[in-house]
Amino acid sequence: QVQLVESGGGLVQAGGSLRLSCAASGSIFSINAMGWYRQAPGKQRELVATISSGAGTNYADSVKGRFTISRDKNTVYLQMDSLKPEDTAVYYCNIRTVLSDTYWGQGTQVTVSS
Repeated sequence: QVQLVESGGGLVQAGGSLRLSCAASGSIFSINAMGWYRQAPGKQRELVATISSGAGTNYADSVKGRFTISRDKNTVYLQMDSLKPEDTAVYYCNIRTVLSDTYWGQGTQVTVSS
């Protein structure tokens, strides 16, 4: 069984920072890429950032310059700085293996007050 456990969400004021963590455990053969997605109330889930096995990164335009994705073995992080109210959402981590299997975290709430 593969499990992804997220942590680090919470309530912060605009301009503040949070760091999300997602630790994967279980029978994972090999991780090809990791990423973060978010879903705000009434909106569709959207890609926030991804990081490949070669450490290449990709960010949504809305978070460029403010968020930083990184990884350490089977843990992926999302450092969020200069948070805005529009960043409020449930954040989900995602892992894709070399076999193209995908796994999702349970979600962690991030709320940014104005």
